[in-house]
Order: sequence, then C-alpha cells, then structure tokens
Amino acid sequence: MAKVLLDPITRIEGHLSIEIDVQNGKVVNAWSKGNMFRGYEMILKGRNPVDATQITQRISGVCSAAHGIASSKCLDAAFGIKANKNGRLLRNLILTADYLQSHILHFYHLCALDYVDITSILKYNGTNKKLLAVRDWVRNELEVKKNRQNAITAVAPFLPRYEGDFYIKDLDLNIAAIAHYLEALDVRIKAQQMIALFGGKTPHINALVPGGVTQVPTRSAIRQYKKDLKAVERFVNEIYANDVIAIAKAYSDYFKLGKFTNFLSYGAFEENDDLTEFFFKRGVFDGKNLSEFDSAKIREQVKFSRYDSGSNLHPLQGQTNPDPHKGGAYSWLKAPRYDGMPMEVGPLARVVISYLSGHAQVKKEVDALLKVFNADIDAVFSVLGRHASRVIECKLLCQRAYEWLDELEVDEKSRTTYEIPEKSQGEGLTDASCGALGHWINIEDKKIASYQIVEPATWSYGPRGDDGTSGPIEQALLGTPIADPKNPIEAVRVVHSFV
Repeated sequence: MAKVLLDPITRIEGHLSIEIDVQNGKVVNAWSKGNMFRGYEMILKGRNPVDATQITQRISGVCSAAHGIASSKCLDAAFGIKANKNGRLLRNLILTADYLQSHILHFYHLCALDYVDITSILKYNGTNKKLLAVRDWVRNELEVKKNRQNAITAVAPFLPRYEGDFYIKDLDLNIAAIAHYLEALDVRIKAQQMIALFGGKTPHINALVPGGVTQVPTRSAIRQYKKDLKAVERFVNEIYANDVIAIAKAYSDYFKLGKFTNFLSYGAFEENDDLTEFFFKRGVFDGKNLSEFDSAKIREQVKFSRYDSGSNLHPLQGQTNPDPHKGGAYSWLKAPRYDGMPMEVGPLARVVISYLSGHAQVKKEVDALLKVFNADIDAVFSVLGRHASRVIECKLLCQRAYEWLDELEVDEKSRTTYEIPEKSQGEGLTDASCGALGHWINIEDKKIASYQIVEPATWSYGPRGDDGTSGPIEQALLGTPIADPKNPIEAVRVVHSFV
C-alpha cells in the first residue's frame, strides 16, 4: 500500500491537502485536511451586528457576494424584517453575476489545466496575439532556465504540473482551450462589472445591508447589466458549454469517478416576496429519497477537527474554540452533518434536487446532456456531472436574469428600514455558487454575542464525523484509479470537481 500526500492542492478556493492510501492502483482510504484556521466567528464577537455583512465577505475572495447576502439575510431574520421586491431582485441579480464569474473561473482557471496540455502552446503558429504572447513567454522561460524545476516554476500559473501521459492529445483542442482560458478572463470582467452595477463594487460589496440593497435600480444600470449579460451568455452558450462537452468526450471515464449521492441545497434565488420559493429548489436527497429541508437538523461535529468546542451542536449553539494540538484531529474544518449525514453541496446538489423536484428547465438541460453521451441519470453523480451542472446553472441564470431585470421597479427604493434589537437571533441561508452557505447570529445588548458560519467547502471538504463516517470528498475519492502515485492527477481531478 502506498500513502500519498497531496499537499498543497493548488487551484482551489481554500487551503487544503488530501492524504490517500493507494492499493492495487486505486484509492482505498482518504483524509481531507483543511489547513487554515480563520476564526471569523471570534473576530465578530462584541461588534455591531451590521458589521457582520462587511467583515464576513472577507472570508472568500471568490464568494464574497454570497457571504454578504447570507449575512444580510441573517440580520433580516434577527431584526424581524424582509427585503422588499427591489431588494430581493437586486440580491438575485448580484448573486447571478457572482455565479457566472465563479463557474467560469472554476472551469477555466482552476480545473482546465488538469486536462489541457499547456506545453502544446509551443507548437502554435497562428495569428492570435494573446496566444502568441503566451507561447513566447513559455518558450523564453523554458529556454532561459537550465534547471528544469526552476523553469516550470517560472511559468506559473500554467506550470508546474503533474508530469505524465495525462493530458489531451488533440493539438487543436488544446490550443482552443488555452485561447478560451484567456477569453474567460475578459468574460469574468463583464460578470464582475454586473456585480458592481448593483453592489457598488466588488469584491466586498458595500451595497448589501439588512433589508436589501442600498443601490436604486436606474434605467442606465439595467441597460448596462443587460449588455454585459448578453456577452457572458454568448460565451456560456457558444464556448463554455462546448468545452465541457469536449472534455467529457475526451475523459468519459470520469462519468464513473467521484461518486457521492447525498445532496443538500438551501435553495437559491427567491422568486416571491415571502422568500419561500426558489429558482433552484430547496431540499435534501439521501441517495434514495427527496425530502423537505429543515435547518433544525444541521449540526457541526468536531471529533476529528482542531476545536475543543462542544460537538454535534446546531450553529445557533455552536462555538469556535481552536485547539491546534487536539489528539486525533486532522483538520481545521468542522464536519457539518444534516440529520447525522454528510452532504455534498454545490451545483450538482442543486441540479439534482431541482431535477427531482420537477424543475422543467433543469430537467430539459440534464436530459439533453445525457442524450449527447448516451448515458443514464447515474452518470450525473460524478466528476463530469459537477462540471456539467455548472454549465446548466449558467445557461438558466442567463435566461432568468433578463426577466428579473424587467421586474425591477425603476428608481424605487431597494431596502427596508430596521432597528437593531436588544436581544435576538437569526439565520441566513443561501446557496453560494459553490454550495450551501449559512450564517447564524445571537444578539445581546445590541451586540454580537455569537456568530457561526458554515461554508460550502466545510460541507464538501469536511473530515470524518463523530461516528467515524468520512466526509463527502473523502468518500468520493474511494476507488479512484491512480496510475502513478508520484503524480496522482486523477485524485486532484476529483477534488477540483467539488469546489
């Protein structure tokens, strides 16, 4: 048996290492290790509750908008208010743009280099100026450095990489993918501009507040959002979707890898002013049955986490007390559980739950993709299913966003007024692009007495629970074939498919 340590795993939204046991060429055990203590819960204690919406956005440079929305919804609940129609719609439109930039980032700038042969750029002889610049840069760096290790380090973020016969062989496909990698950078700028139009700026949006959004929708802002949305939509439909299909055809065995079938979604994009209906549906799937979501069933377990907090507590009673030397612990991530079960969250979870809930548009997109690959629904529960789910979400959100824009009441207020209560508690749930995100607050003397955050990465990357059951990514890695334990790219592809 070979013990393999992937440390650090780069190109992810967080700080993570994975330890795997490989026997007879397959993963037989895995440990997911969150390597960073953040401690935002401790930073927030004693502060004005309204500070939370700004401070928690610093948790993530990719999902800052989602944290802002979850926090403002948490304060809504604690203050006994709801966003008005414009506030709800603007939050939806901010989150839509955040999903678009994040999903495009995930595929092209975090995951694509697991499949694309970046060295193929050295054979490029076309006229695209950006590709020529990349080719010359890579070529010059490789020629200048005599020591090969120094050379590949010099051309980050493309290299270093795992070395082996792992990458796409088709030269034209490689070149096209590299061109789209570069184009995706410009497309993400469009999406970020869309966030800033209604969020004030990005990252770390200053317009998200309890009760809605401070920005008032103007005709000029709506026109500009639509213009940028059209450009992003073209990229999604004509390039992103086709690239995912191309990767899936080249690596069809990944429809069988990365399997996990417990899914949780808090629901995303409210469709009514009572905030009870969602564009992407709320629910829980335990591998067999779809059921309604009940936030009272959420618990944080810490037996294998570096905390001496009480274990198996609901976040409203939760604590964050670090214990870096705790015996038996191997991760700075807690182990969230729903009704005692580990849950995958994110695009695949939302698509599966919406599909099973009868969401007609999701079902149409999923069935169309399955037809392309002559596959059944089981193929969705996989590495490639996660990538395909992101495309599906982008396509549907681009369509729905036009309708939300048309529903806005131009030049009308987008927030509800509030007063901070002496004592209260609140829960703010949303789905970030990468999955279920929850904020919980207890207020005493108009100050934050406690604040707990359960992030999407904690759900997916979390360690074993109190009963020893492995977390989602630890289970999904089991059975993954590893051709070369010194270059375990197959395991990295599974990890990268999650968050």
